[in-house]
Amino acid sequence: MIEKQHDIGFFERFLTLWVGLCIGIGILLGAYAPNVAKTLDSMSINVNGAPVVSIPIAICLFFMMYPIMVKIDFAEVIKAGKSIKPVSLTLIVNWVIKPFSMYAIAYLFLGILFQQFIGPEALDLVKMPFGLDLPVGSQYGSGTVVMHEGVKMMTIPLWRSYLAGCILLGVAPCTAMVLVWGYLADGNPGHTLVMVAINSLVMLVLFGVIGGFLLGVGQLPVPWEALLLSISVYVALPLFAGYFSRKWIITHQGLVWFEKNFLPILTPVTIIALLFTLILLFSFKGDIIMNNPFTILWIAIPLALQTLLIFAITYSAAKYWGFSYENAAPSALIGASNHFEVAIATSVMLFGLSSGAALATVVGVLIEVPLMLALVGFCKRTKNWF
Repeated sequence: MIEKQHDIGFFERFLTLWVGLCIGIGILLGAYAPNVAKTLDSMSINVNGAPVVSIPIAICLFFMMYPIMVKIDFAEVIKAGKSIKPVSLTLIVNWVIKPFSMYAIAYLFLGILFQQFIGPEALDLVKMPFGLDLPVGSQYGSGTVVMHEGVKMMTIPLWRSYLAGCILLGVAPCTAMVLVWGYLADGNPGHTLVMVAINSLVMLVLFGVIGGFLLGVGQLPVPWEALLLSISVYVALPLFAGYFSRKWIITHQGLVWFEKNFLPILTPVTIIALLFTLILLFSFKGDIIMNNPFTILWIAIPLALQTLLIFAITYSAAKYWGFSYENAAPSALIGASNHFEVAIATSVMLFGLSSGAALATVVGVLIEVPLMLALVGFCKRTKNWF
């Protein structure tokens, strides 16, 4: 059985407001207490002298991801595999179209149309790719190895760092919030949750492969080992924890207790962990935003266009393939939304908490809530199409 979403919670309803407040708190924290975020970011697992896994971010992301994974009923996933059209549409849109359309749109806007506003000569300081130990001054992709506070890092064009964040959003489809969007659109909750599960399983294989390929095409550092490690820490670990804890809880407490007592506790924990991460991110990016307040706009435009494009493609394909509205709406919303929790954590792991890539993934959170609510409204107004 798959539990049905009965209502949108307090935290989800005002997520845009919470995100905005966290941006303000983060900027103020960076201005008046800059050492707080730096101290937390220094709590990391280092390999060859380079920080690879941020322990605070890893803890936060576990609490973001675990509630998603614990809801998955794998018996339902196996049954859904027999429904060729819904599964095929989800896989094609999310893994054949979406990553590459995101790259093309982000490159067009950030690398060509908006580059003069971002600053053609502006540089971003990012982590040295995990597994590499290049000498200072050497080139790797579009980056140059430098020594920063006793640690080897790289400088890359700032617009390419933003591009990297967009790429990571493009290869991270679907988030826990899509369960809310599907509910608000009067979609089939079972279909929604099963598609979330399928995407999570596919991510274990394709996130690193496609993400690494597109980062390489964009002349960005390609830390293959870190990509694999990020999937292990940020997807596989909560997936296995969710599977085994769900099985144990249902065996000892029963399915009703699991759905009525256990699951409601998790949602606010997830959002709080996300918001805490956002405060850290913006505490580092406050100076850039203050000096160039249009930075968020330059990143938001390609992300918004990508969302609208993927929604249009999926919604049209669902109608063409004869889906019922209850399955068409969540299918389109799944394609349009991003798994920003994984994108944020991976960008921090690969490029650093203060990187432009991390900022770009945060902008994805900022625009997702109002944009997805608008698409939910569009779905409900077009029920008669199906």
